[in-house]
Amino acid sequence: MKPSAVAWSFACALAAVVAGAGCTTAPPPPNHTSEAPPPRPTLRLFVLSTLAGGLEPCGCTKTQLGGVDKLAAHLVAQRAGAAKGMLVAAGPLWFVDPAIKPERKVQDGAKADALADALREMSLVAWAPGANDWAAGAAEFERLAKKSGAKPLAANVQAPALAASTLETAGWLKVGILGLSDPKTQVGKYPDGVTVSGDVLAAARREIASLRQQGAHVLVALAALPRGEALRLADELPELGVLVLGKPAAAGEINDHQADPMLVGSTLVVEAANHAQTVSVVDIYAVEGDKAPLVLADTGVARAVAIANLARRENTLDAQIDNWERSGSVDPKDLAARKQEQKALAAERKALEAEVPPAPAQSFFRYGFAEVKESMGREPHVRERLVAYYRQVNEHNKAAFAGSLPPAVMQGEAGYLGVEACSSCHPGARRVWDGTPHAQAYVTLQTEFKEYNLDCVSCHVTGYGRPGGSTVTVNDTLRGVQCEECHGPGSLHAARPDKERLITRSPDLGRCAASCHHPPHVAEFDPKLMVDRILGPGHGK
Repeated sequence: MKPSAVAWSFACALAAVVAGAGCTTAPPPPNHTSEAPPPRPTLRLFVLSTLAGGLEPCGCTKTQLGGVDKLAAHLVAQRAGAAKGMLVAAGPLWFVDPAIKPERKVQDGAKADALADALREMSLVAWAPGANDWAAGAAEFERLAKKSGAKPLAANVQAPALAASTLETAGWLKVGILGLSDPKTQVGKYPDGVTVSGDVLAAARREIASLRQQGAHVLVALAALPRGEALRLADELPELGVLVLGKPAAAGEINDHQADPMLVGSTLVVEAANHAQTVSVVDIYAVEGDKAPLVLADTGVARAVAIANLARRENTLDAQIDNWERSGSVDPKDLAARKQEQKALAAERKALEAEVPPAPAQSFFRYGFAEVKESMGREPHVRERLVAYYRQVNEHNKAAFAGSLPPAVMQGEAGYLGVEACSSCHPGARRVWDGTPHAQAYVTLQTEFKEYNLDCVSCHVTGYGRPGGSTVTVNDTLRGVQCEECHGPGSLHAARPDKERLITRSPDLGRCAASCHHPPHVAEFDPKLMVDRILGPGHGK
């Protein structure tokens, strides 16, 4: 069997395992010369998927992934390893939701501005937009695109500022990049001023023909489409070297895992985790004498999948170990066993990463991905821009929401009093609370210019948005996670301390933790394990 047929058969088998379906595309004919591939990548393609307002994680735990300042630092370091680096994306960039609530208009707009500046710093080349990108209207879509310096591409969509494709160069290598999108919200509505062609495949074929006429050696498609529809395109378009996937629309802050890469025919399909938790990397080693469009040989997709699986297991253990260490209540032997398991997984992953497959005698790709972590460092210019965003939002919201009151307490219902009122009868509980992270929850926001940030404050004050509780600006007596956050509003109890059922004496741990201690803020959180951190003499012991 010829080497190209072997590679195609392996790709088909891998796609069948990962996708649950066989390949239908015939293997492309050999198109390579006897020239040797270059010693380092001709092009290093960095890939983001469904950024969707993911400026950075909240910072509640050390194991969180994401942060555009860390991503920027990583790109600076990694670009040096290739002749040329390009950053592309698929799916929404600017906003977390397809619609912006009126009270969030300024803050979400400021975040989109900060993202645009960060992406310009990272030299984003192009992206396939999703519905969220039009959340602030067509004019704002165009302004943000210009501010970022990136080209919004969607060959099947008609809207101001959109292009169908772009031809980029990496030395002698011409890279044709086309975009495809179905920017429909979850309720089936397209943004105002956006018209979508129903025949995505025809639009893709038309643009591929145009890029080939312009001499493109490698074809890259950015697809903000439902995953199944995008994979069918890969089956129909064997000329594609790389297909980048992102969501057509996104909603909410929940994080997705890094998707495993797959081969459909000779097309590599990649999708990074949303909110810039990861960046996928495709290194293309192009032989100048190979016929266009280049058929890139696979050198280790199965290995990359194995590495990703190990990384996921490591992350689960990271979160569990972090929670166990913070709880202080786990048997040291159990904690040591988990750390040993984590160490073994890390060693197995590093051994796999060190096994670099041999280079074939033709153009080929290597695939990898990186989790965006604190260890990457922070690019100073992008970090400075993030801090400016937090300061700007803090100043605006402090003024804009000044005097914003919580709902009124209905007659016969309880309102919030604050920890000082509780302390007069419960001094022991107060002493315990003073030594917990809950007591410092609001202070942590103040040190980072986030105390008026709508994304943050609700989990750092007591009774947020509840009758007689707190708001983003009205919270002086309710700062921090106080007694009443779990025990309930205490005004009726304070007036009649002898009467039963006016206060929750033994809170449901799952209920009182559920509003904040959940992904993406905290992973693997066990309230029964962590409760000892807030208990002590006079408070539960």
